[in-house]
Amino acid sequence: MPRKDTYILDRPTGRTLRARDGMIVVFVAALLLLVVAGQSIRNQGEKMEAGWQRSAVLAVGKPAAWVADRFGVHDDVSHLRASLSPDDELGGPGGFDDATASGPAAGTVAPVTADAFDPAALGDKPVQLDKLETLLVTGDSLSQPLDAELARRLAANGVRTVREPRLGTGISKSLVDWGRLSTQQVKKGSPDAVVFFLGANEGFPFSGAGGKPVNCCGPAWAAQYATRARQMMNTFRQEGAARVYWLLLPMPRSVPRQQIARAVNAAILAASQPFRAQVRVLDMSALFTPGGKYRASMSVNGRATIVREPDGIHLNETGAAIAAGVVVARLRADFASL
Repeated sequence: MPRKDTYILDRPTGRTLRARDGMIVVFVAALLLLVVAGQSIRNQGEKMEAGWQRSAVLAVGKPAAWVADRFGVHDDVSHLRASLSPDDELGGPGGFDDATASGPAAGTVAPVTADAFDPAALGDKPVQLDKLETLLVTGDSLSQPLDAELARRLAANGVRTVREPRLGTGISKSLVDWGRLSTQQVKKGSPDAVVFFLGANEGFPFSGAGGKPVNCCGPAWAAQYATRARQMMNTFRQEGAARVYWLLLPMPRSVPRQQIARAVNAAILAASQPFRAQVRVLDMSALFTPGGKYRASMSVNGRATIVREPDGIHLNETGAAIAAGVVVARLRADFASL
């Protein structure tokens, strides 16, 4: 009797399926899939523009959806898919698709746009503008002598620096409406870049609902300040054609003024979020007053050097030169001509 090789399997017993049987199985599976997805196919077809493609999709989707409607197949599938989610009920409004399709509505948030991201922060190549021709340096007295220092450093690059300080003004102070002033500045000069340094005169109350004052420096006050600052940033950036360099406040010596400065800086950071592709927030607080602690001097080239004015608020010429170095470095990153 011949010996059976243990590595050879026995031939399967039972009925052998023919090619026709396989085709039937595939056909039945396809039919079931059409019925299960019938409502989805029909809904997608109804959203398509008129044409033969829409007619073809509806020719398949409508009969399949009719069957699904009669036997409740779609409801069973929906329940099955919901069981795969940790949430018991995901019906009703508030889904991501609803917000994307219809835009912001009551109870929803405004969509985030690409302008909210600096490409460099995402690891992409920084976007450079070709040429810096006109630079506007403005704000209150804090913008001096920074404006003169920037004008001196950039003159060799052919940059025209427009110096427009508005002494004694503030976003919370009614002496000047910075919303209107910033609009006029852009309309008059169309600057390629704007350096803005302001905050020595802040802390005044805003007008709230019913004329009730909103005093500094809580969240309600900071929210109003941020709203005004965001309006100015949007004006200065000129629909993305310009770059804005908004300087945070270094902490002043006065403790009450420090409270104001913290609220102003927090508001500036919040205001800039939608426009980080064009608005650069330069942190003068971390540079001159690390940890939020006032200091009149700092190490410059290895030597302790005075960088603040005696009033404990403004930068002196040395401090302004240090701040100008930060601004110029950021300008060089944004403009190919520098």
